[in-house]
Amino acid sequence: MNNNMFNIIDEKVSAKTVILLIIFAYSFSIAIRLIWVFQFSGVESFYWNEQIMINTNDGYYFATAVKDFMFGTNADNPQLKTAINSYPGVVYTTLFFYKILPFSLDTIILYMPAVIASLIVVPMILIARLYGHALMGFFAALLASIAWSYYNRTMIGYYDSDMFAVVMQYFVLYSLLSIIKYRSLNSILLASAFIAIYPLFYPQGLSLIYAMFAILIIYLLYYHKKEPIVYMTITLISVSLLLIDWQIKLIIISALYMLFKSKKMEDKYLLYISVVSFIVFLFGANVMSLIVSKIDIYIDRGTNDVGLKFFQVIQTVREAGNIPFEVMANRISGSSIGVIVSLIGYILLVIKYRFFILALPLIGIGIFSLWGGLRFTVYAVPIAALSAVFLFYLLSNFIKNKIGQYSFISLMTIAMIYPNITHIIGYKVPPVFTKDEVAVLDKLNNIASSKDYTLTWWDYGYPIWYYSDTNTLIDGGKHHNDNFIISKILTTTSQTQAANLARVAVETYVDSNYSIVANTLFKNGQKDQIDPNDYLERLESDEFKLPEASRDVFIYLPNRMLNIFPTVAIFSNINLITGERGRQPFFYKANRFKDDGTRLNLGNGMVLDKSTSTLHLGQQKVPLKRFVISSYDKSGKLDKKIQTINPNAQVSIIFMQSYNSFLVLDESMYNSLFIQMFVLENYDKDLFELVISHPLAKVYKLKK
Repeated sequence: MNNNMFNIIDEKVSAKTVILLIIFAYSFSIAIRLIWVFQFSGVESFYWNEQIMINTNDGYYFATAVKDFMFGTNADNPQLKTAINSYPGVVYTTLFFYKILPFSLDTIILYMPAVIASLIVVPMILIARLYGHALMGFFAALLASIAWSYYNRTMIGYYDSDMFAVVMQYFVLYSLLSIIKYRSLNSILLASAFIAIYPLFYPQGLSLIYAMFAILIIYLLYYHKKEPIVYMTITLISVSLLLIDWQIKLIIISALYMLFKSKKMEDKYLLYISVVSFIVFLFGANVMSLIVSKIDIYIDRGTNDVGLKFFQVIQTVREAGNIPFEVMANRISGSSIGVIVSLIGYILLVIKYRFFILALPLIGIGIFSLWGGLRFTVYAVPIAALSAVFLFYLLSNFIKNKIGQYSFISLMTIAMIYPNITHIIGYKVPPVFTKDEVAVLDKLNNIASSKDYTLTWWDYGYPIWYYSDTNTLIDGGKHHNDNFIISKILTTTSQTQAANLARVAVETYVDSNYSIVANTLFKNGQKDQIDPNDYLERLESDEFKLPEASRDVFIYLPNRMLNIFPTVAIFSNINLITGERGRQPFFYKANRFKDDGTRLNLGNGMVLDKSTSTLHLGQQKVPLKRFVISSYDKSGKLDKKIQTINPNAQVSIIFMQSYNSFLVLDESMYNSLFIQMFVLENYDKDLFELVISHPLAKVYKLKK
């Protein structure tokens, strides 16, 4: 490629025009996100308190903290302090909007992701303007703001810290590029301020900031090592990255800024202070341990090697698994061709403007998503968009007039945008819960107090906080060894064991100052570690001595758990001492089936021969133990008919008539607490009380 091709269109854009470009791009981003609202605006089951509900479980984590600030509803929830301390920027920004705007909290958390995340257009346009191409930034902003991965994690309803993650990253990138461009103390101050407050909104992204800072230091020392501004940069940004209170950091940064501005420090002392600051940063920010731990979290695929061998949740989370190239490409640029265009464009962008090497960690983590999981693709979206548009600018050099050039650039940008818009139109992700499901939790709120506990799988933890004002043992952020406890309660065939374990777990959790229950009960990793198998066996006895009940305990059993029940069972289907998995229980749910009168085809090679009551599993023939039909009458009362066919068989079929679904399951699954108490409403009335019964969820109160 000859040098003339790098002489792209000369764009002289006024500040007023830049503002108009930002407003237009921001409005475009908001408008595209409103498609989802339009699609679901008439679906009554998606509304609560006259507003569409949010579509991410994690959103209820932050929303509950805000709700507690406003109304004091969750005063006994020990996890809310973690939400406030870990993500104060998210919580307090939401609280600020609630106080100044005439909208309900439900409305604010619904639309806030779009309002915040659409600000990505600002750094995009400002970054391009650094090298005189604000219009290029505008085209890139249109693409980046609605690109597949970025849209998915910042759409209306996706109320989560993700709405700040990428926006803040790119404001930091802009400020770092400004340092290279202008090499001014004010640019350093701006970058330091952005970096200092960044952890308030998204602390997980610090490893990317570290990587960009490292490249910045190498770049400045290589090209500008004789300039004092280089050492001012190292000093101020090192301070901004220290793991200390952000207010203290800003005070130190301000003091150093005033000192450097006074120009009273000799260059040699400036060098000394920069070296000391950087060393303090390396040790004070736990740089290497943070990076290594982040990589290890998403690479680990096994059980815990310390003490007892608990099954780890990371290997069951889809976003943390390996993804194929096509998925990575679609998420970053909308298509495989699009991501290739972006990668080529980035290489050429660095050749033309070498300081864009600072964005390499953002491109790198996008590629890392092939191994680390699809959640990492989102960071690469904006720089990929800018790179693609830069390539379009280069190719437009073959056109001799500006109208033709901009027409070509516009068409190519539209071509990149098109598959992303197509995805958005088809991406009809529903709210976390339906209106009827929330009504169950609202009823629980009227029954329970804020100190009570609701035990269920971690997927439903945060919504339970928000709608029922009760507490949980595991949730979307606290799913560790206690997954074993909840899994055991839900899958055990002994309701006595489930009731005893539920009471022991809750009281242990409270009495141990909210420590991990499984570690406390089994003395995990200690010299006097006990055999969990023996302990669990003792829990099956009615004579087991329980701690005094200090609060009510509820067990929440939703219909939607049927879709993940085999995964739930994995966590307790393990020998904690050896780490060996137990025999995999058999469980299959069929929502699509075909009944021709003599044969019931359930899919996946599973066919029931009605004449012989034999289940065909591929080439294998399995006798049927029982056939169960369950249904609800108009009053919501469960009716069930159980036909025993072969008492010695091990597989049963349940036809959930009201759901038009079949369950095919072995004896361990059939007799599990979840199936017995949710599907069949068979429960020990001495142990449990059915306090809420609804086809979508049942809630039992522990009597012990």
